[in-house]
Formats: sequence, structure tokens, C-alpha cells
Amino acid sequence: MTASYLQDIADVRALIQLYVEGSNGDGDKMRLAFHPLAHMFGHIGDEMPSYEPITDFTALVEANPGLAGPNYTWDIRTVDIVGDAGVAVLVESDYFGCDFVDYFTVCRIDGRWWITCKTYAHTGGTPPPM
Repeated sequence: MTASYLQDIADVRALIQLYVEGSNGDGDKMRLAFHPLAHMFGHIGDEMPSYEPITDFTALVEANPGLAGPNYTWDIRTVDIVGDAGVAVLVESDYFGCDFVDYFTVCRIDGRWWITCKTYAHTGGTPPPM
């Protein structure tokens, strides 16, 4: 492994950390993590599909700070990159009353890593009414 590859892995991990911090109500961190054209896909059961620009999710977390519950935990399970493209997998517990596995597509654009897509799987729990 080269030093530049290890730095890229560290940079992508820091990007996912930025998402974790932003997703609890800090829209500025969300905007730093996600490319402006990024989208989000997934659903919680049949009632809550999310097929939307990430700006919609950013607005939701800004309007509802504290979506990470009192027992919130997270772990970056993997980061895999080749050149300027990659994926990161984040496991979350007690976010919005639910557990999730998030798959982030990442891309280096003009020398900077961005999250370009979030696709998530709901793995347990029930969200509170909004």
C-alpha cells in the first residue's frame, strides 16, 4: 500500500465521520460531505421511501436535530477505493429509532472526496411519527 492510498482511505473515513456528525442536525457538515448533486435511496418498510436529492435529507436533519437517539452507535465497516472512486459502508444503531446499514458511493472530484450517493437498508426498529 502506498502512502497516497492510505491517505485516501483516511480522507474517505473522515468524510463518513463528517456525515455522522452532520446527520444529527448540522446541515453545514452535510453540505461539506455530500456532492451538491448527490441522491439518497432506500426505504423504511413500505411507508417511508426515500428516493430524493440529498438536499431533501439535509433539510430534514436541519429541521429535526437530534435524530441520533440516546443509544446511537456507528461503525465504518469498510472503505474500498480504486483511483478516484470507492464505497464506504456505515452501520448505525438507534438513528431515528432505527438501525441501518448505509452504502456510500464516493468520488474524488477536482482533488476532493465527496459522497455522491447514499443507499441504505433499514435493519430494525420503528421510526417515531414525524
